[in-house]
Amino acid sequence: MIMVNTLEDIKKSIVIEAPIEKVWEHVSTAEAIGEWFMPNDFKPEVGHEFHLQSPFGPSPCKVTEFDPPNRLSFKWDTEGWFASFILKDLGGKTEFTLIHGGWKPADEIIGKAGQKSGVIREHMSGGWNGIIEKLKRIVEG
Repeated sequence: MIMVNTLEDIKKSIVIEAPIEKVWEHVSTAEAIGEWFMPNDFKPEVGHEFHLQSPFGPSPCKVTEFDPPNRLSFKWDTEGWFASFILKDLGGKTEFTLIHGGWKPADEIIGKAGQKSGVIREHMSGGWNGIIEKLKRIVEG
């Protein structure tokens, strides 16, 4: 029996001192997503294909779920990744959770970056901390 070293999804949560509708405005339009994440040509409709302008070049994406003001999910790049932004109303505050999944086995090379999946996941996990902190600063600002 072959053991596959599958990587866990990255999951990050933060509480933002703002109502869910305000947070949703910052995670559901191309311009707003560009402020805290990456430049893009996102449109808020299931099936819409768009690109995130990553450090490795444009990443093709496709909206898979759009459920205002609670959830937005999309396929990300060509490596099988997906990302979900999940919002939970805490009564005047909002819990924002990011899930970045679809990881290949840890020692498999990710094409664009030319590095192992496990290394990329660690970099991105750290990067997400800063990204969601930036979202919090922008929304609360």
